[in-house]
Amino acid sequence: MDVSIVGSGYVGTTVAACLADYGHEVVNVDVDESVVERINAGETPVGEPGVEDLLAEYAGAGITATTEYHRIRETDVTLLALPTPSNDDGSIDTSYVEAAAEAVGDVLADTEGDHTLAVKSTVIPGTTDRRIAPTVRERAGDTTVHVAANPEFLRMGSAVEDFRHPDKIVIGGDRAAIETLTTLYGPIREATSASAHLVTTGLREAEMIKYANNAFLASKVSLINDIGNICKEFGVDAYEIADALGLDHRISEQFLRSGLGWGGSCFPKDTAALIAAARSRDYHPAVLEAAVDVNDRQPDRLLQRLDEHVDVTNERVAVLGLSFKPGTDDTRGSRAVPVIDGLQARGADIVAYDPVAVKTMRSRRPDVTYTDSPGEALDGAVAALIVTDWDEFDCIGDDYERMDQPVVIDGRRVDVPDWVTYDGLTW
Repeated sequence: MDVSIVGSGYVGTTVAACLADYGHEVVNVDVDESVVERINAGETPVGEPGVEDLLAEYAGAGITATTEYHRIRETDVTLLALPTPSNDDGSIDTSYVEAAAEAVGDVLADTEGDHTLAVKSTVIPGTTDRRIAPTVRERAGDTTVHVAANPEFLRMGSAVEDFRHPDKIVIGGDRAAIETLTTLYGPIREATSASAHLVTTGLREAEMIKYANNAFLASKVSLINDIGNICKEFGVDAYEIADALGLDHRISEQFLRSGLGWGGSCFPKDTAALIAAARSRDYHPAVLEAAVDVNDRQPDRLLQRLDEHVDVTNERVAVLGLSFKPGTDDTRGSRAVPVIDGLQARGADIVAYDPVAVKTMRSRRPDVTYTDSPGEALDGAVAALIVTDWDEFDCIGDDYERMDQPVVIDGRRVDVPDWVTYDGLTW
């Protein structure tokens, strides 16, 4: 199929690269000329494993990028993959998606044939049918536009693999929109022997599925962290408890790694948006609010463990890990930020390292010293805090010998030599 994607961030670029890999012709539309240039040159504008290889293979031969919306006329279906950032009250800002809907409607005005517009952006139930659909249809004039909600479930660091092997594909909309998108994703289901569940539903239901998905997972992480905190108080290893819990098929082992909590661009934003939406209807979402509260407290608990071992005032402290999770350079919602804030409040001299996220964190926190290796960060430090569970940190045992005082406070359960002073957050 001929596909246009508006927005070339993590979602838009990854989806474009993967759709091209399944034989579709894709055009990315983005207002950022530098992003367009990089895609056309076969370079990725996002730090996502596997995307650059796909762009290098398909740029100019499956994928093109442009700043011109008129290219949408040449396509059968348009996917809106634009950000919906949080407002101060936790609600989402849909201005980018609404502006794109206006532009798409203007371009499609009075063109021949039908067109399908699918909203991949995460939006509160009712957004697509109350705002996006009326906007694009009014501006499209006599052109028939079928509108769908088609949320994504891609995890940063494994987005390409998630696209190729999805648990489910969710499509909400009218029959024509569902048929078009079912055809679009047909090659994926064929490649996986239809193991990906196809969920067809209404617009609002599709929008809500995305929020419910993330809210459930975020709450699961917070619940295991709450249990882990209790385990710590009783001298119990929370990971042994989680191993047993994971054997129950009703629970499963996924998202049972207790520690510093969740971050990133989805869980914080989506839980805040769902809480704000519930409050707007005078409903108090106590469980979700508790999940956020537990998550927000975890960095403070890590710092409290540190306080029990060493006074870091005017002392060098190493922070290992800056991205919100391994496999990405994204620092949005990273637990490293409140950890750094807490260390600065204690008067520590902070030296930080991350395999890929130093550049993005430096732009946010230029007041921190950054190094090119974990050993450099540990050199002369009186303590080290493990913030992100990169595999690399399981293999730096000898580097701890460079510390003045080998105290390791671990928020992610990595392998640490038994000769260091070690304290795990929930074990």
